[in-house]
Amino acid sequence: MSLKYKLSSRNAILGVVGLGYVGLPLAVEKAKAGFETIGFDIQKEKVDMVNSGVNYIGDVVNEDLYKIVSDGKLRATTDIAEVASADAVCIAVPTPLDQYQQPDISYIKKSAESIVPYMHKDMLIVLESTTYPGTTEELLKPILEKSGLTCGEDFYLAFSPERVDPGNLIYKTKNTPKVVGGVTKKCTEVAALMYENILDAPVHRVSSPAIAEMEKILENTYRNINIGLVNELAMLCEKMKINIWEVIEAAKSKPYGFQAFYPGPGLGGHCIPLDPYYLSWKAREYGFHTSMIESSMMINDKMPEYCAERSSKILNRYKKSVNGSKILVLGVAYKQDIDDYRESPAIDVIKELEKLGAEVIFYDPYIKEYREHGEIKKGLDDLTDKVLRESDLVVVTTAHTNVDYNLVQNNAEIIFDTKNAMKNVANRDNIELL
Repeated sequence: MSLKYKLSSRNAILGVVGLGYVGLPLAVEKAKAGFETIGFDIQKEKVDMVNSGVNYIGDVVNEDLYKIVSDGKLRATTDIAEVASADAVCIAVPTPLDQYQQPDISYIKKSAESIVPYMHKDMLIVLESTTYPGTTEELLKPILEKSGLTCGEDFYLAFSPERVDPGNLIYKTKNTPKVVGGVTKKCTEVAALMYENILDAPVHRVSSPAIAEMEKILENTYRNINIGLVNELAMLCEKMKINIWEVIEAAKSKPYGFQAFYPGPGLGGHCIPLDPYYLSWKAREYGFHTSMIESSMMINDKMPEYCAERSSKILNRYKKSVNGSKILVLGVAYKQDIDDYRESPAIDVIKELEKLGAEVIFYDPYIKEYREHGEIKKGLDDLTDKVLRESDLVVVTTAHTNVDYNLVQNNAEIIFDTKNAMKNVANRDNIELL
């Protein structure tokens, strides 16, 4: 029975290596589509939770996970040897930056090496982890061919970038269009067939993995550059005493040629702050300097420090010193209404304020504590009028919609709103915007 037939008839066994923000939602959709699915992860805690039907990812519906686990459609394991029974495997492991801001592809490499002993003919392997152009063909393919199998003949290899947007109420894994680029045309077709039998979204085929890899980098570099532009304009507008938020709303009135991006305390999440670094790193191999991209990265990277400096100036106008002041930070998630604090600029703002001598506390309705460099920082359980009145300054760093901003405005002496989260609050006497 061929792999294409197994995929079309949904008799294939599918695997997902890495059960994080990308891998678990993907595994759930595979199982919901009727495929027997195996999830692999090195963290036993995650594996045990999945096998108990207990969800830990915001974009996964709890009831969906419990049902597919109960029905025997999804199970998880730490034993990579079980990949031998899979017909198609997606790799969705982290690709962080190292201490030198260079891509750390060790997780991809280790995952591929662990799969090699258990590969078999007519097997599909798809990399979904965001990485630099060339990873699939230059790194992954040679490792997998150590199995003695030939790519494009004995097994199929493709890259299909993840497009997870945590907290998006409209687009989820199921209905977000997919891009697929295989090492050969047949690799592309087999990978596309798998996704077409899983998703309720178009599958866009491209001519190579490198095209698909660069496409993902383009998506996020586009956002990085435009956010860098608006952050720079925000700093200029503050000097000119112009409200950048009103400027953007006015520009949005044009029905073509403009897409709104908004300033803030910096960039967060796994993709937008990191992806341009992958491209800049790879570009140096070709003697190419990505000047525009790097300029936007520099602007965005300096925003936490800028917000701390603005906080200091605001306190100074009220005849208060930042050194020794008590500052309440509202929100440590990297975007509104989620519990994800990966690369969150709010955490960098806290560190910058602490460097200036401030005593910083935080409240986030979704995050009660966060871990930074092995240390745990605990937040407030509740946002009370007493806490607000006792704070010398309140800094809004995440625009959560379930925060009572009228309570904040009524009780805080000074507020620095870096996200325009309080735009609907009528009395603005004590509110300053980024």
